[in-house]
Amino acid sequence: MAEQAEGTAGNQGAGRAGVIGLGSMGFGMAQSLLRAGLDVAGCDVGAAAVERFVAAGGRGAASPAEAAEGADMVISVVVNAAQTEAILFGPSGVAETLPEGAVFISSATMDPDIARSLAARLEATGRHYLDAPISGGAQRAAEGALTILASGSAAAFSKAKPALDAMAAKLYALGDAPGQGAAFKMINQLLAGVHIAAASEAMAFAARQGLDLKKVYEVITASAGNSWMFENRMPHVLDGDYTPKSAVDIFVKDLGIIQDMARSAKFPVPVSAAALQMFLATSAAGMGRDDDASVARLYARITGTKLPGEGS
Repeated sequence: MAEQAEGTAGNQGAGRAGVIGLGSMGFGMAQSLLRAGLDVAGCDVGAAAVERFVAAGGRGAASPAEAAEGADMVISVVVNAAQTEAILFGPSGVAETLPEGAVFISSATMDPDIARSLAARLEATGRHYLDAPISGGAQRAAEGALTILASGSAAAFSKAKPALDAMAAKLYALGDAPGQGAAFKMINQLLAGVHIAAASEAMAFAARQGLDLKKVYEVITASAGNSWMFENRMPHVLDGDYTPKSAVDIFVKDLGIIQDMARSAKFPVPVSAAALQMFLATSAAGMGRDDDASVARLYARITGTKLPGEGS
């Protein structure tokens, strides 16, 4: 059964950390570690992101291996399992320099079986692996108020505690072996993807009826049909602003993982399969890197419906 704990900052002198991936989530997480008093090295494929982190008070690292050198914990905030594996075991990877007994905290969304495989490989070298997917968005990452869905050994949790306290408002301890955190995250992603697709469909359909979309938003967010995703994403449609906070292709990936998992388990998931097709179509229409609310734009374009900021 999940255990819930409230996270707090203020771990002055709590240790040395590396953060791999300084995007919208990783940068905020690294900032939270700095506020908690950790000595933090940041690494990213983009030099500008590292420079920004150095300007914020962190240390820059040219490679994952450099970020991991002398670290008590390394937090990986990348997109998928392939990137996680490269960060761990590729050239200039974390496994080259991470001290024995230190912990690697993996925040990427991935198939639970892959999480278990990566953990076994790293733990065989005397380091710990904490499977710790995240939820909450960039703002909560910057506030140190994420929800973290974690699983791993007691030693991994203990070693990671200063970072978890700094980054999380809610920490769920979901088991003593890696893979459980990843499995919980995939259930969350199934619902999140379906809810975004449904919200986009509803908003575009409302536009086709000639309804006042601002009034639609007001009514739905006060009614039983509301969801967190409707409330969070549909303002992007109202504003006609699809600057990505979470991109369409993230759900192409995550709902694709769910289909793979379900096929292996011989378990039908027709609703998430339909949602995946809408994200795939949106990506194929050239909006893969745009905000995931762009599914509404796809509905609008194929039906000739006008949305704010979009052509007729």
